[in-house]
Amino acid sequence: MALFYQHNINEHTRLGIWRIEEPEAFFLERVPLKKDVSHPYKRLQHLAGRYLLPALYEDFPLSEILVADTRKPFLESEQYHFSISHCGNFAAAIVSDRYRVGVDVEFVTPRLRRISEKFLHSEEAAFLRVWEDLPQMHLELTTLLWSAKEAIYKWYGLGLVDFKDHMRLSGEIVSGVNEWITMPFEFRKGDVVPMTLTARLFDQLGLAWVVT
Repeated sequence: MALFYQHNINEHTRLGIWRIEEPEAFFLERVPLKKDVSHPYKRLQHLAGRYLLPALYEDFPLSEILVADTRKPFLESEQYHFSISHCGNFAAAIVSDRYRVGVDVEFVTPRLRRISEKFLHSEEAAFLRVWEDLPQMHLELTTLLWSAKEAIYKWYGLGLVDFKDHMRLSGEIVSGVNEWITMPFEFRKGDVVPMTLTARLFDQLGLAWVVT
């Protein structure tokens, strides 16, 4: 088994990251493959993400997962709320028996800096310019802002979200002594919803999640 990281966020919510080192057959022993995923590596990521769900909650009903038109997986019974993310040989999942959730993992790479104008509001871009003399810090913060917005997108689950205008950093990013980073955001599609995103860096892997 390759459980890379696990965190019990609160008594109702658990998060995990799986480092994918196993062949497809390992996951198929436990995970029903309903979705038609033709690319072998994408299929492996898909299986690993779902394998994580009962690793976090043993009674998670994998066979009952449905997929909305927006591609969001869900349980019609709402026994659990959950979110899954994949990046390279990592899969992440967050599960809650009470709260709406979203999670995202992303490698820290210059690619995100090149496309940052597609997802950063002008105020967020101005904030990042302060860090241009520290290229690695600038890149890490860019990655975490992207991951935070991806996590919010999954939390919302209904699609048609503008990453620049509907999700905005709304205050100071704070690094804690426990290696967690907190980022205040506002979700601005319809009524303004304040929320706190939590993030962490594992070498060159960024993680962000939200629970409301």
